[in-house]
Amino acid sequence: LTTDGYKDVMNGKLDWVYPEELEITTAYWWSPDSRYVAYLQMDERPVPEYPIVDFIPYHAVIEPERYPKAGDPNPIVRVGVVALKNPQTIWMDVGKDTDIYIPRVMWLPDGKTLAIQRLNRAQNQLDLLFADATTGKSRCVLRETDSHWINLHDHLYFLKNGKRFLWSSERDGFRHFYLYNIDGKLLRQLTSGNWQVVSLCGIDEKKGIVYFTATEKDVLERHLYRIKLNGSGFKRLTTRDGTHHIVMAPDCRHYLDYYSTVVTPIQLSLHRANGKRVAFIAENQVAELQEYVLSTPEFLTIIAEDGATLHAMMIKPADFDSTKKYPVIVHIYGGPHAQVVRNAWGGSGYLWHQMMAQKGYIIFSLDNRGSYGRGKAWETTIYHRFGGVELKDQLCGVEYLKSLPYVDSQRIGIWGWSYGGYMTCYAMLKAPEVFKVGVAVAPVTDWRDYDTIYTERYMGLPKDNPEGYEVSSPVNQVANLKGKLLICHGTSDDNVHFQNAVQLADKLIKACKQFDLMLYPGKKHGIRGQNARIHLFTKITNYFLENL
Repeated sequence: LTTDGYKDVMNGKLDWVYPEELEITTAYWWSPDSRYVAYLQMDERPVPEYPIVDFIPYHAVIEPERYPKAGDPNPIVRVGVVALKNPQTIWMDVGKDTDIYIPRVMWLPDGKTLAIQRLNRAQNQLDLLFADATTGKSRCVLRETDSHWINLHDHLYFLKNGKRFLWSSERDGFRHFYLYNIDGKLLRQLTSGNWQVVSLCGIDEKKGIVYFTATEKDVLERHLYRIKLNGSGFKRLTTRDGTHHIVMAPDCRHYLDYYSTVVTPIQLSLHRANGKRVAFIAENQVAELQEYVLSTPEFLTIIAEDGATLHAMMIKPADFDSTKKYPVIVHIYGGPHAQVVRNAWGGSGYLWHQMMAQKGYIIFSLDNRGSYGRGKAWETTIYHRFGGVELKDQLCGVEYLKSLPYVDSQRIGIWGWSYGGYMTCYAMLKAPEVFKVGVAVAPVTDWRDYDTIYTERYMGLPKDNPEGYEVSSPVNQVANLKGKLLICHGTSDDNVHFQNAVQLADKLIKACKQFDLMLYPGKKHGIRGQNARIHLFTKITNYFLENL
């Protein structure tokens, strides 16, 4: 259908950064009647190449990756439509500015119109365009603007009669649903309150009911709700405390509920649309868990200096003795639009924390400002400066720990992965008197090294915010290191490049600071396969046992 694609100009195929940071999973879309295919063309020629080196073969192999670092040129993106009977591309008009993102594309029910979302480079203006698939002419029917940044969503839904569509926005401070007519006129706001809509599960158009998950009951949980398109009939359908991931049947008569809590592995059950359970598909009563001495995590609220409430979680040893003193391992992520403290099953990472608790450590996690679920004002406090606000809140958590008679305040460690690895490095360097030991896995150490979409969303371009990039990057704080620091990184990491670990190591060596470095040859950001994950967690375990 297309003939102009080649290595660096891709038709219907995504680059690296779009799926990673825009959560887009495909670059082509069939029209409802299968007469047309819409697709993204991605021209990566302006994007610099980063050399990922495979050191394992006798002759090392360089695998170049098109990777736009903060401030670099992005791929040039166009939206084309090709008819199967006449395979000649019609290009959609997405404006003259080519320094944009096209994060979402979908067909309207008429099969003749494309809905294209256009996001500017600064990510503070999102336009919803309707484009004629046969001519390429477009019009803007809706515009979202924000003084900080716009979080994308997957809540655009066109009702089958073609006269109305559902949209979500954070314009009132929290993500909620809005109903529009097809010309972009707002009909009504459907949901409201100091809570977030999380996912759109389905719409029963015959009954006029929207099904969705949200944080209305508790920000630590996810529940299924319903509301009518006229704004009435708001109701919570799930009753068990915890996290419910919902898969709705196409006719919205039944749904699957993937349910878990912090102590309950995922259970799968079938329900009617009114919430009544029909049957357990997998009750998942894992008998093997009874063989392990697991401690029940405690959810905490900690009051920050300014009166803000911080959510935290603590795992104590199962044989906890309040008359003893225990070392603490702080598990941190800390990044924007993410949440660690949740009433949900934590998988293998949670079980490793339980193992460390069995070895005599208290495990502590806290969601700082910038985290998900507390509203836009809470999230945007980190704008243009990573690290500072997050660490201040984390230190409030540490002060709480120090106030407990059973915590050894001289033996507090910290560990994290990716942004959590970054925060571990930042904490070890900015609060060296607090943390005795740190383990940073795959950390960003200089924000100029990370990709355009993620970094610029929160930090702006380096040329516009040089001071923010300077003070937010651990490579510029190495003189402060006092404690034991272990850096772990995969040499083939195509997300947070191994270069980050090398650059931090270079600065630490030049500052005559001792540290430990563990590299994983050929491993990517997840450090898995060929015993790598077992090796990594054995390394982390022993590092804390030997130094904390």
